[in-house]
Amino acid sequence: MNKTNFIGAVASKAGISKVEAKKAVEAFIKTVEGAIKEGEKVSILGFGAFSVVEKAARKGVNPKTKQPIDISARKVVKFKPGAGLAKIVK
Repeated sequence: MNKTNFIGAVASKAGISKVEAKKAVEAFIKTVEGAIKEGEKVSILGFGAFSVVEKAARKGVNPKTKQPIDISARKVVKFKPGAGLAKIVK
């Protein structure tokens, strides 16, 4: 499902127009992005949690050349599904 399909599904389930659903979805995305940028954790009960995790520097291997490379430390966004979401995937 892409973003356009998702917006259509939200509009259908909420009984609102696609324009209103698009505004709501984009507001959700911007809110999560803003919180993550500030280093905050975003938890939605029953759905999951978005957080920032720091990855340490490490050694790796270039798969093309098989040469060792240094991978620098970085921050990544992590999503941990909540119990409700994890249950429906089983």
